[in-house]
Amino acid sequence: MSTPVKAPLYKETALGGRLTPFKGVWPKVDSSSYVFHGAQVVGDVEIGADSSVWHNCVLRGDVNYIKIGKRSNIQDGTVIHVSTHTYPTIIGDDVLVAHMAMLHGCTLHNNAFVGIGAIVMDDTHIMEDGMLAAGAMLTTGKTVGSGELWTGQPAKFRRKLTEKEIAKNRSMAEHYRKIAEQHRIDSVGGVAEAPYP
Repeated sequence: MSTPVKAPLYKETALGGRLTPFKGVWPKVDSSSYVFHGAQVVGDVEIGADSSVWHNCVLRGDVNYIKIGKRSNIQDGTVIHVSTHTYPTIIGDDVLVAHMAMLHGCTLHNNAFVGIGAIVMDDTHIMEDGMLAAGAMLTTGKTVGSGELWTGQPAKFRRKLTEKEIAKNRSMAEHYRKIAEQHRIDSVGGVAEAPYP
């Protein structure tokens, strides 16, 4: 006799993102974070305060864990996975991950920036204020140093970022938090006291 098929087990965030357990482990999502509709967050994933996971992202913490710090943003269409029993994906505070990026078993330190469509492979690091350019691919074992810009496929060191560029990159984490908050207000039919942007 076959076992009856049960309905899928999941929970929705206040903004319509889907949280799904793996082997009984549920994602841990801070109540101040933003997980938007279309986002899929699975298994051993931790999302810190004021961080945002935008539409149609996939964060799959099944064969290792994913940890995201505070005020970081994972922009639309990004995929984050891990390497089985070897490399988790760890994202620090105030990190920018632009649209359609691919992260796999890597570490992004505080204030790191991954450009649109970039690929970050296993056992890689982007150090504080490091930047991987749009469309670049950071191959296994490489490290983008603090304040460095890397470009190309495979990515290589291009130059040091200027103080002005670093300041602008750092400001973008708060920019995205404010946009996310505007979306949250809109989702319940509210009107912001000071609409943003």
